Amino acid sequence: MGQLSGVQSQVFRPLPDVLRADAIVDRLTTAIILGLLRHGEKLPAENKLTAMFGVATATVRDALQTLRDQGIIETRRGRSGGTFIVGTPVPNADQLLTRLVNLSMAELRDMSDEQASNGMAAVRLAVERASDHDFDRLEAIAGLVGAADSTEACVWADSRFHIELAVLAQSERLVQTEMRLLSESAEILWSVLDPTADRAWAAADHRAIVAALRKGDVTAAQSGVREHITRNTYRIVEHRLNSMYPTGGAR
Repeated sequence: MGQLSGVQSQVFRPLPDVLRADAIVDRLTTAIILGLLRHGEKLPAENKLTAMFGVATATVRDALQTLRDQGIIETRRGRSGGTFIVGTPVPNADQLLTRLVNLSMAELRDMSDEQASNGMAAVRLAVERASDHDFDRLEAIAGLVGAADSTEACVWADSRFHIELAVLAQSERLVQTEMRLLSESAEILWSVLDPTADRAWAAADHRAIVAALRKGDVTAAQSGVREHITRNTYRIVEHRLNSMYPTGGAR
């Protein structure tokens, strides 16, 4: 694995002392689900992971062994060897539905509010700090979800847009927050949406946000982010209620 991108540097940032091997597993698993680390990609060497995460070597080894046992990575020997990503952790529909139902309405509202606030802060700073070249890259990413051919591809493409938007704000905290929020919501969202029917409007939303950014129209860009998040939240809440009250709504 070569020099880390700005986004990937967030994946491998140091861990607090209280977190151990399971935290490394969670972070790498989330990065793979969101497409920040891709199938076939080589992870940094064990000693580099130890330094990046700021933990003991044994902790990194335990985490990597867990990922091997889950079939997510494999270690190859030889000159071209190393540890490679070979699988994608994909929860089944029942697991995602359980995660959704276990979220209260207050939690869903708070998550939506934080997503909207983080995205709106990102577009405001992006207008101030990003270049035309940055917007060119973001525009290329904006439409990827429209061509996604599976639920997993939609999760990756949609997440990549929102993370790259936060990257343009040049704020590590906004990027970290966006990654956390997507790890909580992206899989649930695309288990609710129809990858065939809904990917077009997601791509259209992304492109509209980029168009507003190019014009320097912070109000329109923020409005686009807020409406995009609101529609996503509505669909999640609707699915939750239909799942809990399938015969006619809440009583």
